[in-house]
Amino acid sequence: MLSFLQKIGKSLMLPIAVLPAAGLLLRLGQPDLLNIKFIAEAGNAFFGSMAIGQDAVFSNLALLFAIGVAIGFAKDNNGAAALAGAIGYMVLTFTTHAINPTVNMGVLGGIVSGIIAGMLYNRFHDIQLPTWLAFFGGRRFIPIVTALAGLILGILFGYIWPYVQDGIDALAHWITSAGAFGYAVYGFLNRLLIPLGLHHIINTLVWFDFGTFKDAAGNIYHGDITRFLHHDPSAGAFTTGFFPIMMFGLPAACFAMMATAKTDRRRKTAGLLLGMALTSFVTGVTEPIEFAFMFISPLLYVIHALLTASSFAITYLLGIHDSFSFSASLIDYILNFGIAQKPILLILVGLIYGVIYFIIFYFMIKWRDLKTPGREDEDEFADDDTVAISGEDKYTRMAAGFLMGLGGKENLTNIDNCATRLRLDVRDSGNIDETTIKRFGARGVMKTSKSSVQIIVGPDVEFAANALKRLYSLDHPPVPDVPGTTITDTTIAKTSSSKQFDKESFIAPMSGRLVKMEEVPDKVFSERMMGDGFGIEPTNGEVQSPFNGVVKSVFPTNHAIGLESEDGLEVLIHMGLDTVNLKGEGFTVYVKEGDSIKQGQRLANMNIDFIKDKVPSIVTPIVFTNLEQDKTVKLLRGGNIHQGDKGFIDIV
Repeated sequence: MLSFLQKIGKSLMLPIAVLPAAGLLLRLGQPDLLNIKFIAEAGNAFFGSMAIGQDAVFSNLALLFAIGVAIGFAKDNNGAAALAGAIGYMVLTFTTHAINPTVNMGVLGGIVSGIIAGMLYNRFHDIQLPTWLAFFGGRRFIPIVTALAGLILGILFGYIWPYVQDGIDALAHWITSAGAFGYAVYGFLNRLLIPLGLHHIINTLVWFDFGTFKDAAGNIYHGDITRFLHHDPSAGAFTTGFFPIMMFGLPAACFAMMATAKTDRRRKTAGLLLGMALTSFVTGVTEPIEFAFMFISPLLYVIHALLTASSFAITYLLGIHDSFSFSASLIDYILNFGIAQKPILLILVGLIYGVIYFIIFYFMIKWRDLKTPGREDEDEFADDDTVAISGEDKYTRMAAGFLMGLGGKENLTNIDNCATRLRLDVRDSGNIDETTIKRFGARGVMKTSKSSVQIIVGPDVEFAANALKRLYSLDHPPVPDVPGTTITDTTIAKTSSSKQFDKESFIAPMSGRLVKMEEVPDKVFSERMMGDGFGIEPTNGEVQSPFNGVVKSVFPTNHAIGLESEDGLEVLIHMGLDTVNLKGEGFTVYVKEGDSIKQGQRLANMNIDFIKDKVPSIVTPIVFTNLEQDKTVKLLRGGNIHQGDKGFIDIV
């Protein structure tokens, strides 16, 4: 459940990322700035509203959330999921409106549509239909099935959503009627949810759904940010409290960490901390600072959350109202200065919070001897252990170091990212070396479960994610040099199988032409970088298990399957060459990791007609990945072979 919620939080970042552009256009076009109507209307393309009938109002922002969340949920971020999300949202909203014209799901309708579209894409993107329906197979099937799901949900929500909306309205009413205490609770929870990456979920609810405002022209707007940008005088209560913290408090915490750093490390640490402070002040991105002390001192982080809560209460009591299109930063403060209420007083409050943060952080770091940046033990991060990463290959080297620290490619199963952190799925988080990951530029590492880990990188996380995905797609990713670290053979060697090979217990997994390993048209296989074996140029796409055993791994793109026999022999069946680039298209896998398998059991199917024109070769290497060093695979015959044949290879 936690990983599902984290995935929602991550997927919300794509539509949220368009808000700065929308807010900039909307504000620049308004009368107190450039007073250019068409620029303001361009901003309204995001924040504006369309009336359907007389009572129902649907925001274009909800459509953006449907598209963005669908992309975020799709395992390869494919555009077919985005189209399906948009279609699902339109079907959902028009269906609910036809049943009950008063229903207004707002951005929640977009989020629900995006989640459904993304999940349906992951389930059906490679579906194969009968020949007479083949045109609608694969990714073309996704918008169709999503439209059907939208229809069903529309009928359901048409009757039950009024009760859901009553619950949301009751929550919003409680917070607003509770006054300073209610807003303080929101500020406190917002910071506490950051370690889990779930703060985006509650932010989306309050920023784009809570509250209603009707302007002089009769247009209706929902959500704290949207209402503020359209001059609702009561809006901004869910955002103003962030300004003193992000522009002054957390940067002051960085200065406290610099002041308490060890003398011989202060200059080196200052560059890092000044960059983090400037990022928070100018852009409002705070995670790099917060992760610098979050796990070192949970108590200090709780104090930070309480200070955030107090900021919300104080700004509310003082009648200060301000907001943002991205985050509480200098940029948004300047942009919205003309429509904010008491913006000068907000700066004075921020300066006071800066002093408070500096004193508290300085005292806590000294009192508890916290290992904040620049105060690590001498043997924890010696100067010659850090890896200098710069130049054109910065992110490639960073990703290579991360991959090594994550336990290698075999331990990594999925790569995602949000605004500042990598969100990764792993087989076992116990195999992760946090020290190595930090040496290669990570601001922090957080294990959220046995199979999930987050690496805090910063605002440039997307470049690191792309580099990590590129390395992950390689069959043999590079291993970087780490000063002071010796990588021995045992670090990367796999457990070898020493039992006698029984050639009668191994059957051909496919039908086709036998190919010697050195003749496989890919150097990774022909030079036996992954191990010895043989190839089959298949005449049909069915793949069967060559022995009794278990499924060790199924690659995310479904083009390769790792098996282990009952005798401990490990075999990789790599369907075609360079087929990882197909991102799963053309492959159907019938087993999953951990499944017990019987000899001759169907494992997968590759659509040869679809694949052969898109890759260099459909030759399928069968690699024995854990043979002893003095063992080789010998083909006992050549020519064609039939699925299920025995006695055609030996290990000598």
